[in-house]
Amino acid sequence: MRKLSFWSLLVTLLFGLALSVSAKKVHTLGDSTMAPYEESATVTRGWGMYFGNFLTNGWTSVNYAKGGRDSRGGYTELWQTAKGKVEAGDYVIITFGHNDEKNNGMDGYQLKEYYESIGDASAAAAVDLRGTVPSTTYKEWLGKIVDEAKALGATPIICSPVCRSYLNGTTVSRKGRHDLGEDYMVLTADGPKAGTKLSADDHTMDYAWHSQQLAQEKGVAFIDLTTATAELYASYGSRAKCEEQLFDGQGSTHFNSTGALLVARECARLMKEQGILADDIILPSDLSVSPTTGDFGEAYRGQVITREFTLSGFGLEPEAGTVSVTATEGIQLSLDKSTWSNSLSVSYSASTLIKNFYAQLTLENVGETTGTITITQGSKTIEIPVTASAIVLEGGSEVTAYWRLESDDSYKLTGSALIIPESWTGMYVQKYSSPNANTVWPDWTGFDSTRKTQRNLLTGDAWPADEIDDNPDRYIQWGIKPALGTQLKIDEISLFVCGCGGNGMCTHIYYSTDNFNTRTTMFEMKKMPANNMQEVKATPVITLNEGEELLVRVYPWYNGSATGKTICLSDLKIHGMAVDATTGITNVAGKGSVVSAAYFSVDGKQQDQLCKGLNIVRETMSDGTVVTKKIIY
Repeated sequence: MRKLSFWSLLVTLLFGLALSVSAKKVHTLGDSTMAPYEESATVTRGWGMYFGNFLTNGWTSVNYAKGGRDSRGGYTELWQTAKGKVEAGDYVIITFGHNDEKNNGMDGYQLKEYYESIGDASAAAAVDLRGTVPSTTYKEWLGKIVDEAKALGATPIICSPVCRSYLNGTTVSRKGRHDLGEDYMVLTADGPKAGTKLSADDHTMDYAWHSQQLAQEKGVAFIDLTTATAELYASYGSRAKCEEQLFDGQGSTHFNSTGALLVARECARLMKEQGILADDIILPSDLSVSPTTGDFGEAYRGQVITREFTLSGFGLEPEAGTVSVTATEGIQLSLDKSTWSNSLSVSYSASTLIKNFYAQLTLENVGETTGTITITQGSKTIEIPVTASAIVLEGGSEVTAYWRLESDDSYKLTGSALIIPESWTGMYVQKYSSPNANTVWPDWTGFDSTRKTQRNLLTGDAWPADEIDDNPDRYIQWGIKPALGTQLKIDEISLFVCGCGGNGMCTHIYYSTDNFNTRTTMFEMKKMPANNMQEVKATPVITLNEGEELLVRVYPWYNGSATGKTICLSDLKIHGMAVDATTGITNVAGKGSVVSAAYFSVDGKQQDQLCKGLNIVRETMSDGTVVTKKIIY
């Protein structure tokens, strides 16, 4: 009995130890105010990008937030991606509200069902499916995430949404605090009706209040970021000053790096005050930098790569002074991405510093490049190790997929690859024509205003008034994937885009290699100058194996309600190299006899028999083994 008890105890202790070692993640689910952004594409930053700065003792933050998601999308999309990675002992921070306000407090799916029930197909098709009712569907979708996180052994935390900068003096309006009580809609048996204005103490249409009620009902922690951000904004004294310091210059919702960092710090502070991860949250009062390492990743030889760093300090001594930033040979530094040198002097005042700087490398030699960035303030020194790796794309045959988009959606393919044709979700092609007689193209293209483009409209033609970000149900898509028996290496994605009919067209353009569970921003532009074609170009390092695919999506929206405004697209190109991969996939010895054989061309098309040239043959053996062979016939 003693021996059994000892081993039982040992197994329990080892299991507990393994659990404590592996359970070191905080998963964050939210909308565009929390989401990650590419520093090369935009100045916008989400606070989830910086939350990990305040974690210590081996904890890391994993950010699943995406722009344009409401609580329903948070559950059906973001949580479905996250929950397979959530382990017992992890934490899950949940914050939604901005996009739940679509349809002025009505539920998008219920509104669509109403129009379908009365036979109004056009109105049903035009409904923005986002949007929930704060007291019902909003709480239901958040509650699903909470319940499932608990079932996984994780600790869910509900955060109320951050405020919009709707300041009147130093007071954030009810709408800015996500309370629609002054102007909302109700879906009745007779259709949408305006609601009666509610008193200030009536929280029926208050999303932040209902998120707190849900936390109490579920017995989980609640972080009041709505009140915290209202107080933060008010501390700047006016809306103009607040937006100048904290926001991205493109509205009242999205942060710059300063705003995102301060909101992340507020969330960490409030969690620590409530005893949540209290020993694992650190609120540095002296100088710090994020990220703490300069891993530039892989890029192609000759490419110039840039990385953003954020200096922050609170309670610095002396009260005013400078911070020195220097770099070893080969690394250039800048505060504005235009003037570069190997040293910087960054001033601060009021004992506080929040400032971005940028480091740049030119990868001249194949292999790894290393260096160091040194930050000094008084007697404090921080060293950031820098690494980058240069590669050369070679050893295969060139692949180019090109969509001219002049008169149809056809493409030209050079090389061995498979195309995913252009498709539309919530959109359609209005026509093919030149955007406008005054269309401006970049000088280097040699194109003029007669060049035709693909002009696209959203289903229903009417752009909603209240959109500030992606609608996940509205996009245009193209893609490419490896041919059978090949590996596809992508080194360039490019296209041209503009708005036509007004200066309010906005867009995000992304690519993804995992069906948009995650995505990389290629381009962001809001309020595009009409008829002014913008070049979009990315030089990623992407390797696609058989069964994987690269997708490119354009997500448009318009700044304000409008009809007939189009997004114009032209000259999409995806370039790379196809490398023979038949010896590295399933080309293994089988047992027994051949039961059946299938023959394919290198572009993946099945054939009845071996054909002249290169063939891919897949043999199914009697033991179930599948053998892949390359045969030249």
